Amino acid sequence: MDHSLYRKRVVDEIIEQYLQAFGAVCIEGPKWCGKTWTAEKHSKSAFYVGDPTGNFQNRELAKLNPSLVLEGEQPRAIDEWQEVPSLWDAIRFYVDQSPRKGQFILTGSATPINKGVLHSGTGRIVTLRMMPMSLYESGDSSAHVSLEDLCNGVIKPQLTGEVDLKKIAYLILRGGWPASIGLSTENAVLVPEMYLKNVVEEDVDKIDSRKRNKAKVWLLLRSLARGVSSTMGKKKLKEDMATVEQDSIDEETIDDYLQLLAQLFILENQKPFSVALRSSLRVQQAEKLHFTDPSFACSLLGIRSEEQLIGDLQTFGLLFESLCIRDLKIYANAFGGKVYHYQDYQKEEIDAVIDLPDGSWCAFEVKLGAHQIDEAAKKLIKINRKFRKPAKSLCVISGLSNAAYKRDDGVFVVPITALRP
Repeated sequence: MDHSLYRKRVVDEIIEQYLQAFGAVCIEGPKWCGKTWTAEKHSKSAFYVGDPTGNFQNRELAKLNPSLVLEGEQPRAIDEWQEVPSLWDAIRFYVDQSPRKGQFILTGSATPINKGVLHSGTGRIVTLRMMPMSLYESGDSSAHVSLEDLCNGVIKPQLTGEVDLKKIAYLILRGGWPASIGLSTENAVLVPEMYLKNVVEEDVDKIDSRKRNKAKVWLLLRSLARGVSSTMGKKKLKEDMATVEQDSIDEETIDDYLQLLAQLFILENQKPFSVALRSSLRVQQAEKLHFTDPSFACSLLGIRSEEQLIGDLQTFGLLFESLCIRDLKIYANAFGGKVYHYQDYQKEEIDAVIDLPDGSWCAFEVKLGAHQIDEAAKKLIKINRKFRKPAKSLCVISGLSNAAYKRDDGVFVVPITALRP
């Protein structure tokens, strides 16, 4: 690779740290998100399992003699290892025999069934999740405000620049795919479209030995897109398909397909915040639906232009929330934070909760328009009073705000286009 063309990723520093602590690092995530380039950036040699040269001779070599493909200058990248699952055990054994740190970097765009993988690799191989690019990584954030500082209650009031609605719509439609950076909307929307087609038509059959109804997979995907940024369980998904498309899938099959889509890194659901020690309230335990990238939902909903998205502000708001959750997850991961959502039986919700390593937490509301900031701030303050251990900081993430600041009531306001880790 030409290292001068490499765009710095948030996971770069984490990979370097892991290489000093473990024998191997496995980078997992969706295809086309930049895993291979990132692995190459941190390695000194590489083996590409999916290389089609010589009728895929690399794949056959890996099957016949896994240990042979591990020979090379270290750290050695093994790209798309999941195509030959026995490579995992070969690497684990190799690291056992030669317990140096930072020997291998694996990449994988699917989580294979355990068949052929005998050992977990615990203590030897550490797994790291990689997402599509955040706005900071793609160069679409001014990076004026650090999320880590924000979670610690620190912000420097400043103007961050004007952002118009059409620009936000474009960023959602384009998504965080490295190959889409700089493309027109017309061309950028083809990337998630072709990605999903490839997954359904090819990858669904590769994940295990089971054959699945591809028409039903599309049916479920479209239903998931209609439910993006909501807590839509299997029963509601089934009802939605029956109502909108006059077709449905039984709940057992829905569960199987949801697991399949998670294994293929299509879904990136937001888990519920556990507040057992922080609140006397009963909380709902449903996950919030999100795709790995909001561009998937746009493609499935047939949204191909900024004008279409702006013409449906309700859908626009939900997809903007999904974009913000993607970025918050990427940024929070850099300092050990985990992103959840909160929903109780009194119909009180928090769009994003970041649980910090020290046990403290922060609450975020996501609002597309600047006119919604006051209402969102009041909501955060009201909900925060319910907790025995209140949030360390409260923040409204906005789409169209042109400044980052702390309000008189103590709530922070930050545009998503000004945020960084």
